[in-house]
Formats: sequence, structure tokens, C-alpha cells
Amino acid sequence: MINSMCKFEILPTRAKIGITIFMACFFNYMLRVNMSINLIAMVQPNNENNKTHIAECLIINGKIESRNRSEDFSQLSIVPDYGSRYEWNSKQQGLILASYFWGTILTSIPGGYLAERFGPTKTVAISSIISAFATVLTPLVAPWSWIAVIVFRFILGLMAGVCYPALHCMVARWVPPNEKGKFAGALLGGTIGTVVTWPLSGSIIQHLGWTWAFYIQGGLVFLFSCVWLIVVSDSPNTHPRISKEEKFYINNSLGDGVGKAKGTPPYLKILTSIPFWALAALHFGNLWGLYLLLTAGPKYMSEVLGFNLGHSGLLAALPYLARAISGFIFGYVGDVIRKREVLSVTVTRKLFVTTSHFLPGILLFTILCAGCNVTVCVILITLSLGFNGSSSITNIQNNQDLSPNFAGSIYGIINCIGGTTGFFTPMITGYLTAEQNGLKEWHTIFAIGASVYIATGIIFCIFGSGERQPWNQIDAKPIEGVENPAFDVGVTKVSEEENTKV
Repeated sequence: MINSMCKFEILPTRAKIGITIFMACFFNYMLRVNMSINLIAMVQPNNENNKTHIAECLIINGKIESRNRSEDFSQLSIVPDYGSRYEWNSKQQGLILASYFWGTILTSIPGGYLAERFGPTKTVAISSIISAFATVLTPLVAPWSWIAVIVFRFILGLMAGVCYPALHCMVARWVPPNEKGKFAGALLGGTIGTVVTWPLSGSIIQHLGWTWAFYIQGGLVFLFSCVWLIVVSDSPNTHPRISKEEKFYINNSLGDGVGKAKGTPPYLKILTSIPFWALAALHFGNLWGLYLLLTAGPKYMSEVLGFNLGHSGLLAALPYLARAISGFIFGYVGDVIRKREVLSVTVTRKLFVTTSHFLPGILLFTILCAGCNVTVCVILITLSLGFNGSSSITNIQNNQDLSPNFAGSIYGIINCIGGTTGFFTPMITGYLTAEQNGLKEWHTIFAIGASVYIATGIIFCIFGSGERQPWNQIDAKPIEGVENPAFDVGVTKVSEEENTKV
């Protein structure tokens, strides 16, 4: 009966939910990372400074390469007309990039609570709509002052901070345990957002000017918000178009891991939990490496390796494409391991820290030996973030292990802690490159990132856990629309074999 009912559906409802989660992450990152490229076109470059350091990597074997980079030194003084340019120094640019992350760390914790209390659907929709308007208004306030840009980026960060905790809350309510790896891959949709946004922004800027990079991307996010409200629901039991069979399968698979009640997260127990702090450290290291290349990658490509704006966006996006692809692959591997019970959850999480943190750190250290070999630099950065895609089965899933009921709140807390790297990394980059912007300074930046990767991985391997914590249980007011999984679905309990076919 189940097979006959399900075979007419092209995609099960939970797969559609997974696609919209992917797109929510995609557009969240589109607005997050566009400033890294846009800012290059918005500011007046210091030509004298750039000549010196681009020359380091333009001169190879006694000649200047011309295929992807500037033809000769004289062309470096030509500033393309992409629109109005502002005299913002490197420290001010660092503050502009960092201001987004000031906002995210303030709303990450309340974001998880709001999603668990009022539902992730409304939480994501409202934050996305406000984010779209803040993006569209940014070019209008830029002529006032760089401080005005900081204010609007801060507002954008405030709204974006609630997104990922809310999505983790939705995953906890919608996804059977043996499928969480695939949905963790969907949470890497932001990586594809980076891959698309940087070259897209570069192309828009080159053809229409930097103001349109804000207008077009803000408009796309507004349209997505409308689609989100139509397609998504807080849980299987409140979705108007899900089949009774699939609803039963999801609820039956979740069992009692996800409670049927609303409750205030046990913050004291969470904050005194050693496995929680091990996860927080692991997530901090992951975001340090990610945001380092996210905020500073285009600057390194453009101002140190010497690529033009269009190629900077494309090449800086390649590592994120590798991360997204490997994230889905590792997520699938994690699901297979869990389904076949080859390894315990704890051993699985710690084993793959090798690929999510240790190898990326080692590869960043290797960049110090690459010098101006552009091909090697791009390959090493791509491999570093590519292996980091295995975070889909380490720090991205571990909050679901510790407490499915409060997965959103846990992710909100660790994202608040880890989000500080979003302003540490651009501020450190701005400070180290304020006077000189050459290989020596950037090697220091990469060495710091590599050290953080490895140190936080070691902490998790010692203190981390994949076991459900005792403070997961709640006893409070029932969640609206969430009943006992064995009732209100119109079918009797089915076998595990039939369940897996739904």
C-alpha cells in the first residue's frame, strides 16, 4: 500500500523541504559574501601599494603573465569605472566586513529559541525579507559614510543570525536519523551560494556597476521568501500536502528523540556540559577557516596574486564548490555508516575530524611553501575547503546528536561563539595588511588559520561525544500540531523494511 501511494510522487515532501533548506542557506550566504567582491569595486585602490605587492606574484621567471592578470604595471594605475568609489582604508574595509558578524552573534542564541518557540518557518521568512530590504538599501546609504554601510551590514547580520539555528530546528523535526547526513549536506547550500555569488557579483559589477550587485541579489532573496512561505511548514503534522504514509514514517523514525512539547532550553545544563563545549570549539575552528577565506579570499586573489575582479570572484569560489560537493559525499557516507552501525556515532564524529579540521589545517600551512606559484596556491586552498566539507558529519551534525529537542538552541549558541571569527578574521587581516600587503603578511594570516583548525580538532577528539545528553528531555506545553507519532495518520504501524521505502 505504501509503495503504491508513494510511487506517484516525484519527490517526497521531506525532499522538497530539504531543497528549500538548501536554498535558504544559498541565499543567506549570497547576502553574506557579496560584500567581499563588491567592496573591491566600491573603494579607491591604493595603486602605489598594489603595484609593489602584485609585482611579487606577477613576475614569474622574469616575465609578466598576461592571460588572466594585468598586461603590465602601467595598467595597474587604471581604475575601472564600476561606479562611485570611496576613500575607505583597509581598517575601515575590515570593519565593514566584520559588522555583519557582529549582528549574527547577537541573534544566534535568540534565533534558536524563537524557532523552537514560534516555528522555524516564520522565523526564516521574516529574517529573509528584512535582509533583502537591508541589501537593496545599502547602495543608497553608501555615499553618506562608511559608518552607514556598517549599520546596514549590522542589520543584515542581525537578521541572518537566526537563519541557521532555525534551519537546524527544522531538520530536527523533519529528518529521520538515518537521513541526517544528506540534510546536513543541504545545510551546506551556503557554500554553493558563495560559488555562485562571487562570479555573479563580479560579472554584474563589470557590466552594470556595483550598485546593481546589491539590487539584483536583494530582489532574488525577496522572491525566495515568498516561495519559502508557500512550500515549507514547521513539521510533518502541520504540512497541508504531505501524505499520511510519509508523515507516519517521519514521526515513527524520530520516535521520542524529538519531544512533543515546547520548553525553555536548559541553558545552565548546556553551558556546563563538556561535550557541548567540545562541539563549540570544533565549530569555532571550522568557522575560522571558513570565514578567513570567505571574507579575505577575494582580496588575496586580487591584491596579492594579481587576478582581475572577474577572475578573483571565480577562483575564490572554486574552493567552495569543492566543499559543497565533498559535503554531500561525506554526508552520504555518514548516513551509510550510521545505518549499517559500522561505527558508533562518537567514533564517527571524531574519525572525520581528521578530514574536516586536521587536513585543512595542514594544507593551509603548506601554502606558506607555495610562494607565488598561483596554481599551487589555488589547488591548496581548494583542497583545504574541499576536505572541510566533511564538517557535514562532524560539527554540523553533532548538535543533533547531543539534543534533538534543542538542536536549534545549541546551534545558536555555538554559532554565536563561532560567529566571532567573522569579525576577528577580517580585522586581523586588515591589521596585518595595513602597512604592507604581501606574501609575508598573508603567510602569517594562513598560519593562524591553520593553527586554529588543528587545535580545535584536538579538543573535540579528547572531549567530544556523539551520545544524546540527559538534558534533552523536556516536560512542558505540547507543541501545536505535533501529536503522538502513532496517531492521526490513518495507517497502522509498518515494518522497518517498508519504512525505508517511503
